Amino acid sequence: MFKAVRLNALTYPVEPMEREELERAGAHWVAIEGQDPDEIVAAAADCDALLVVSSRVPGAVIDRLSRCRVLSRLGAGTDRIDIPAATRHGIVVANVPDFCVNEMAEHVLALLLAWGRRLFVMTEAMRQGNWSARHHPEVRRLAGQTLGLVGFGGSARAVAVRAVAFGMRLLAWARNPTKHGDAAARLGVELAPLERVLAESDFLSIHLPLTDETRHLIGAAELGRMKRSAVLINTARGAVVDEAALVECLRRRRIAGAALDVFETLDVFTLGGPAPTHPLLELDNVILTPHSGGSSVESTLESKLRGARHAVDVLQGRWPPHVVNPEVVPRTRLSFRARSTPRESAEPPEGFSERES
Repeated sequence: MFKAVRLNALTYPVEPMEREELERAGAHWVAIEGQDPDEIVAAAADCDALLVVSSRVPGAVIDRLSRCRVLSRLGAGTDRIDIPAATRHGIVVANVPDFCVNEMAEHVLALLLAWGRRLFVMTEAMRQGNWSARHHPEVRRLAGQTLGLVGFGGSARAVAVRAVAFGMRLLAWARNPTKHGDAAARLGVELAPLERVLAESDFLSIHLPLTDETRHLIGAAELGRMKRSAVLINTARGAVVDEAALVECLRRRRIAGAALDVFETLDVFTLGGPAPTHPLLELDNVILTPHSGGSSVESTLESKLRGARHAVDVLQGRWPPHVVNPEVVPRTRLSFRARSTPRESAEPPEGFSERES
């Protein structure tokens, strides 16, 4: 009998299909919220599989997981997990990097359109009976405007497909441009240096994971290179942008605005409480959403179900299809994957798909 511990059971309730996957594999199931490291250790010190949505899993916790074989992230980003610690302990870290590509692209376009048509301004004007808002001087035709993509992995490419349909001009910066040349040409996207993407974009959208190399990639200097009329869109990871520099830039109207779904210092994963205080919440030139860009009924179920299947794979002696630390020497010997789903082919393990974008 295996023991599986599922974190974030209150903020992201367990799905019946998720539970059934592990129970069919002979796993005893424990579900907790697990926002606190001590709470995680108390429940999971003797677990064989740890499944996590949004909790932080630091090295101090991983050091206490004496039997754990797999840490399955029910989602894409793994910056809240100490990957080196898991690797040292022989724990396979799996994720679901492509579960919400459509939702992310739709959210970016929703934010772009909401800003471009000034929907937040129009709504407030309607409440005040200000019908003249229809003549807002900053509502411009999207066709012909430039959308810059910082990163060119799966979510950026999905945005490009949709933005082309609006007649937008597309520029993109990729850390490995030779890898993406064919895809960019096929989608009508021009790859360019970051400085040029910053300078020419009317809308700048971030599509990078958070790593040591990408943290604060967009800081005061980069924001200063953008047009004063430009809008920053971030649905990736908050700390890719220096949030303090962005707040100051927005206060001074150095850029026109920002549309943000992710934050560096505003924690949207708590269980609630008093109304938050944060400088972004005091600005009138922002659109803010609570890390909902990847959310839909379909994507939520898919991330949980596939994440549970990845844990089952390791418990049953198989490599899961998406491994964040492929260099790991597992605590138990693993073979290549014996089964596959339409989105998960029987391939050797591979890392997070957007790491090299």
